[in-house]
Amino acid sequence: MRLWSIHPRYLDAQGLVALWREALLAKAVLRGETKGYRQHPQLDRFRDCPTPLFAINSYLSGVYAESQARGYEFARDKIGPVRSGIALPVTTGQLEYEWSHLMAKLAIRNPALQRSFAGTDKVACHPLFRRRAGAVASWERATSA
Repeated sequence: MRLWSIHPRYLDAQGLVALWREALLAKAVLRGETKGYRQHPQLDRFRDCPTPLFAINSYLSGVYAESQARGYEFARDKIGPVRSGIALPVTTGQLEYEWSHLMAKLAIRNPALQRSFAGTDKVACHPLFRRRAGAVASWERATSA
């Protein structure tokens, strides 16, 4: 499961569709509707929020907005209620790690898109997150990209 902290606009089509599916799975886990993935570390930041379901719905809403911008037909009714004002922290180290991870994936899967991001200095984060200084998140299973 990869719930990207970077903005979904950087994902290729395959990545965006996978993100939508994985975020829906994360929502099911947070609602207690599945037995799998209950201990997945990427869910910690949602569980740490006072309103985890509103947070995952806000996350899904950001993914949905990107899908609409691309003309995709994701099901809006799968999101659920969204509460304004929810923002989760994300560290600069986490954003840098994810950017490197995505660039390595795109180098194989979509080299043209990867090249189009050359020279990107400040990677935007998903609308749910607010950037702050810091290292890679403790929940990240960091591997070399």
